[in-house]
Amino acid sequence: MYKLRHLCFALLSLGFAASTHADEKRFISDELITYIHSGPGNQYRIVGTLNAGEEVALLSVSEGNNYGQIRDTKGRTAWIPLDQLSDQPSLRAKVPALEQQVQTLTQQLNTIDAGWNQRTAEMQKKVTESDGNIQSLRDENQSLKDQLVVAKKKVDAVAVQLDDKQRAIIMQWFLYGGGVAGVGLVLGLLIPHLIPRRKKDNRWMN
Repeated sequence: MYKLRHLCFALLSLGFAASTHADEKRFISDELITYIHSGPGNQYRIVGTLNAGEEVALLSVSEGNNYGQIRDTKGRTAWIPLDQLSDQPSLRAKVPALEQQVQTLTQQLNTIDAGWNQRTAEMQKKVTESDGNIQSLRDENQSLKDQLVVAKKKVDAVAVQLDDKQRAIIMQWFLYGGGVAGVGLVLGLLIPHLIPRRKKDNRWMN
């Protein structure tokens, strides 16, 4: 009777331990091949093998034997030592993922590098175009300055010519007026001598 109670208590403890560790994700450690057994111990028969890195589901744990009941990707249920399980993927399983990450990061870096080179080339092109526009504006400004200097010289020359014409016109008018006045003076002096005076009729005086 005492042995039966002890056996029931052990089974209840095993069931409680199994319920607290149900369906936890685990990975086979980096051993090349791991044997799985039909029960929680080496004394149980081997029912198969698992390769390193394979993912399994932890269904229950036998604390006394330090074994865990697992289910693999093929649907098989078996027991395996807990020290051959890991809560992290093995290095063998991580390598393809790491290689993929490296490839992805390399592609991203190449894309960033290509984009940066393109942006740099566009900025250099814009700077070159800006320098060309600035030089063009400078040349145009200098041309306008030269044209302004020439225009000022022309204006000064026209102003000088205008002053000369004004002086010539004034001189012509002065000469014309002096000539008219001289002719009038001469005629005023000559006409009385050229036209005989009429004798005064003094008959009415007698």
